[in-house]
Amino acid sequence: MNRPDTAPEREALADRLAAQGHLRSRAWRAAVEAVPREHFLSTGVFLPDEANGLWRPVLPGSVSPQEWVEIVYSDQSLVTQLDGCLTPDQVIEPVRGFPTSSSTVPATVVGMLEDLDVHDGQNVAEIGTGTGYSTALMCHRLGEDNVTSIEVDAEVAARADDALEKAGFSTWTVTGDGLLGNPRRAPFDRLIATCAVRRIPYTWVRQTRPGGVILATVGPGAWSYGTGLAKLTVREDGTAQGQIIGRSSFMPARAEAAVPLSGDLAARAAYADTERTTALSPAVLEQWMPAFLAQLAAPGAQFVHARSGDGRETTYLFDTHRESFAALSKGGELWTVRQGGPIAIWDAIEAAVTAWQRVGEPDVDAVRLTVTAKAHTYSIGGNPTLRWEHRID
Repeated sequence: MNRPDTAPEREALADRLAAQGHLRSRAWRAAVEAVPREHFLSTGVFLPDEANGLWRPVLPGSVSPQEWVEIVYSDQSLVTQLDGCLTPDQVIEPVRGFPTSSSTVPATVVGMLEDLDVHDGQNVAEIGTGTGYSTALMCHRLGEDNVTSIEVDAEVAARADDALEKAGFSTWTVTGDGLLGNPRRAPFDRLIATCAVRRIPYTWVRQTRPGGVILATVGPGAWSYGTGLAKLTVREDGTAQGQIIGRSSFMPARAEAAVPLSGDLAARAAYADTERTTALSPAVLEQWMPAFLAQLAAPGAQFVHARSGDGRETTYLFDTHRESFAALSKGGELWTVRQGGPIAIWDAIEAAVTAWQRVGEPDVDAVRLTVTAKAHTYSIGGNPTLRWEHRID
């Protein structure tokens, strides 16, 4: 079946991205207009069937050519894999599953590439090839010999490599753990990650030239939100310094994906060392910046709601590595918080959120970050309560 020429859609996409402030330079506009996104979605996409909690497979040949083009150039992320193995071309009916690979919404892709601040001739590493679309944009902008893309999933990497070849780019695509970088192609002038990490691997710092830039989404905990886009500059002394430049959300790196808590949560929190009341509702942790702060204050904690048979809801925070928990339940105007284990999780989170509220609730771009071989240090202003050092064991 002949497919329509998508040049008008690419131009329209560039116009939208420019109007929204994501696309800001001629060079990246030329890339957006030149690279067909559909080349990187040949095995189809999963669209959400939110009413039933399912994912509906859509293939290029299962809908009209025009409908497929509209899907491809829509302003949304398009899921291309579920549960680390299932692709849309392998199923017919809607299925359940957890997204593990996608073609990220173009606004995020292009905005990050602009923030990377690349220059002609620079050597760039991409952590997380995914479909290969963002790789192709970089190849168009910098030349295929200046781009190294690393993908941990061998099947995802093979599909991306094939799509890149068909699009005319024979770039350096590598199958491996992106958290380890790629020493053979280092040093890099720029390093960009299209997955979320709990901390910037020091390997990335070592493989980036002094003066080079690392751009990655960080979330010190195991949460799927409350993450921030970190932009760091590598220094001559082997450290990296910078700040969180905005809110960002990506799938976690495969090696760092959290295992969902299961079993009887109430039994896990049956024996508390302390019990008190708090005026700070755990609902605040469903807001982006407090969630980010909570992960800074208690980086090992997982956050989950549970409802008992009588309808009462309890919010739990578990740090399974340090065998600690906090359980919060509503009691009148206040919340009752029970804590157990060597780490007082809620005490740490409450102190961080309260201190943040006292300084006017700045957004995530107020957070500064320093990375060394031994620690990550986050801070907001000069407030000692808003400073967290995460040691690398």
